[in-house]
Amino acid sequence: MNKLKGVVIGAGYFSDFHYDAWSRIDEVEIVALADFNEENGQAMQGKYGISTFYNDYQEMLEKEKPDFVDIVTPPASHLSIVEHIVTLGIPMICQKPLAPSDADAKRMVSLTQEAGIPFMVHENFRFQPWHREIKRLISEGVIGDIHNLSFNSRMGDGWGEDAYLSRQPYFRAYEHLLIYETGIHFIDLIRFYAGEIRQGFVKTRRLNPVIKGEDRVHAQFETHQGVWAFWDANRYNEPITKKLRYTFCELTVEGRGGSIRLDYEGNITIQKLGEEVTVHSYIHGNRGFAGDSCLATQQHFVSCLLNGGPFETNGLDYLKNIEVQRLAYRSADEGLPFLIRL
Repeated sequence: MNKLKGVVIGAGYFSDFHYDAWSRIDEVEIVALADFNEENGQAMQGKYGISTFYNDYQEMLEKEKPDFVDIVTPPASHLSIVEHIVTLGIPMICQKPLAPSDADAKRMVSLTQEAGIPFMVHENFRFQPWHREIKRLISEGVIGDIHNLSFNSRMGDGWGEDAYLSRQPYFRAYEHLLIYETGIHFIDLIRFYAGEIRQGFVKTRRLNPVIKGEDRVHAQFETHQGVWAFWDANRYNEPITKKLRYTFCELTVEGRGGSIRLDYEGNITIQKLGEEVTVHSYIHGNRGFAGDSCLATQQHFVSCLLNGGPFETNGLDYLKNIEVQRLAYRSADEGLPFLIRL
């Protein structure tokens, strides 16, 4: 079988999860990577046995002529990279946040749409195994029609004077942090579970004075299906788990026939009305990122490239998340709810 020839732009902290996932997808061979940081790039090259390292991604694209590009660089670089790749007509998968501004994100999507180039956002939370399993249970009617989603997120990596320095120090300078970096995942999850968001009200606060952006959020939304959804989050306080970067939340899904609950360890329980709580058995493991969700995300990308199917998180669809994100910040700034009309 001829493998898809892929290249990766970026060799920072999170790229390790991407490289690991690519190394386990049989249909793919990563033939080269590029990064301006030679030390980081060569470290990834050696770790995953990748043939060639480039300092210049444009040179890499010209010489390698890949079947696809994986963009794993900071958000501010995405637009210029996408603008160049579009001229070459190469399919792309790009990490989130998609861009620092709504205008840049829309520009990226517009360019790929006009050129007819496959473009997927690496939105991996919806590909975490517990969310796929809970969505399956809901679809099978295990708890009837759902009416409420409640996400509780405590990450515990943002307290103290050295907050974020060991892993993602650029977080400290973000004007917007928690919704922009993490909340976008939960906006996407709400849409994944309950359809398009109709209205919402959001409050934000900064708990750690050493950072610029918000690190505490309370958000309430309602979808067009009439489902209420709540996201209570901060990156300051710690959850009761040793797996700090596993599920990233506790989740309660309530339906007319009962409830489904997810804990920080990835355990799912079901409680039908009038019955005892039961533990639901399914497969999940602490490999890669968050239940191997990067692997599942990238497998989806490859499958769609090979069969021509639509990406779940294509550019046009992802702009809906970004619009809710924009309105969430406006709601927090103005102290007023927002409404999205169909």
